[in-house]
Amino acid sequence: MNTPTTANSVLRSEYQKSVANYWNTNQNDPVNLLLGHVDGYYHHHYGIGAVNWSVLEQPEAARDDAIIRELHRLEHAQAEHLLKKLGPIKPESRLLDAGSGRGGTSLMAHERFKCQVDGVSISEYQVGFANEQAAKRGYGDKLKYHFRNMLDTGFETGSIDAIWTNETTMYVDLFKLYGEFSRLLKDGGRYVCITGCYNDITGGRSRAVSEIDAKYICNIHPRSEYFKAMAANNLVPIEVTDLTPDTIPYWELRTRCSVATGVEDPFLRAYKEGSFHYLLIVADRIVR
Repeated sequence: MNTPTTANSVLRSEYQKSVANYWNTNQNDPVNLLLGHVDGYYHHHYGIGAVNWSVLEQPEAARDDAIIRELHRLEHAQAEHLLKKLGPIKPESRLLDAGSGRGGTSLMAHERFKCQVDGVSISEYQVGFANEQAAKRGYGDKLKYHFRNMLDTGFETGSIDAIWTNETTMYVDLFKLYGEFSRLLKDGGRYVCITGCYNDITGGRSRAVSEIDAKYICNIHPRSEYFKAMAANNLVPIEVTDLTPDTIPYWELRTRCSVATGVEDPFLRAYKEGSFHYLLIVADRIVR
């Protein structure tokens, strides 16, 4: 299939253009850059795990750097947790990072599995940045990032062994997304998702969830929408884990450092009031 390369062919709506513009123009956001500077793995997601609170006891001159390093350790742990769920990946496998950001998780996947990894993003800046990181490590032959739309990637049908989305699904229609993933995945292929979603049981979006939407120009989906869209596209969940308790400490620590943006408060309110969940969903493509 032909690879779409122009902005007009990749960005299909005014909304997608606004999202791409957000990420293209937020190139110096310290939340992502300062954490990535720690070890060269630049992520665009949050963290999980127990916090080493002793970082707050560091001398004032060293405290902020210690907190940033701890936040990065937690976001790295989140990516490690996701990758473990991809199943038995072999060197001849092919993986897709849908909404790959600056590429941190894809780098980790290639280093772990030694296989081909493709990342897609609608941000031309992110694609360029990620490809530079891959080239610096000499991974350019098997790790590539593409300026493409994850709703219409242009990759061959049945060419992918496993796909993941890491906090990216809130930017797209889930039925269209999972239709594309079902097309791409081999039968028995694995899909892993980590996402924030609002709790249908409590009603519509809470005020805190709406504040998160406004900050990131996204459209957080209800929890049930994920399972409806998967069921409609031959994706069968085999594991669902609520990571909310595991991510709250990350957000509590983030309020204590220089990279805090103000969005920490709505995240913590939403998680603690139960209107927002941080879910891990693992599903296999099964056609009968």
